[in-house]
Amino acid sequence: MKDVGLWTISKVVLNHSHPRCLDQTEMLKQHRELSMFVRHTIKTNEEAKIRPNKTYQSFVAATNSHRELSFIEKDVRNYITREVRNISEQDDSKGKYLLRMKEKNQNFFFELNLEGDRCIKHAFWADARSTAACEYFGDVVSFDTTYNINRYNMVLGSFVGVNHHGQLTLLECALMKNEDIQSFKWLFECCHRCMKAPKGMLNDQCASIQTAIELCMPTTIHRWYIWHIMKKIPHKLNRYKRHEEIEQKMSHVVWNTYTKEAFNRNWNDFLTKYGLGGNKWLSELYKDQHIWIPVYLDHTSELG
Repeated sequence: MKDVGLWTISKVVLNHSHPRCLDQTEMLKQHRELSMFVRHTIKTNEEAKIRPNKTYQSFVAATNSHRELSFIEKDVRNYITREVRNISEQDDSKGKYLLRMKEKNQNFFFELNLEGDRCIKHAFWADARSTAACEYFGDVVSFDTTYNINRYNMVLGSFVGVNHHGQLTLLECALMKNEDIQSFKWLFECCHRCMKAPKGMLNDQCASIQTAIELCMPTTIHRWYIWHIMKKIPHKLNRYKRHEEIEQKMSHVVWNTYTKEAFNRNWNDFLTKYGLGGNKWLSELYKDQHIWIPVYLDHTSELG
């Protein structure tokens, strides 16, 4: 490399350093192609849930040799990913990963929701072990969307249950670009196809999730995480004088009231004492008291 930033050729060797394979030039990418018959067969086999490698081997068997084919197994996989499953090249690697997992175990479950440009909008998956665990530990699940994948600007959603040892066990996962009602409807419909509708579901305070659960899982008892709500108190009420005292009093009313009548009385006294009657956040919490206040949950089995 000279100072001017250009390469100087000092010697040229025209001889090949390895033997040439002229009889295999048809396997170069620009020479490979899938006929209409091959494409139709691939699509039919994919709909019948036949693995791509089995599909390719059927073509090899029909011609008695892979050398007689104008394509390789990778071309079959790429066609399934981009044409049959309609996944864009940008999201090709994500789609291929899910396809590989499906090939390894047919009990691996996944579904994709694509945008108009064929990019992945939502993805849902559960491996074979998690699918089996849903049968035993999927009665009451926790659905958490508080994790954000910044690199892809997508939200990670996880469905978690509790096993017979009292340990958390991951049941299902999802990646989502939006957190609106339609997105959660799509997700819960996938969840319903993968496993039975849970008897109870816990999640953070979110109106979109609440509406989607009511539409897709009408028999599921829906509850909010109490500790998520209590963690928001300092942020929601710190503009008030004596906010530390307010936080302590609200916590006392929530955790130390043992009848519904007493809760209603204590809550109203709490709002009056600290002039919080016009606080919108507290008003909404009171309206949905049956979803998170402990005294209203005594008839259901919940996770910690």
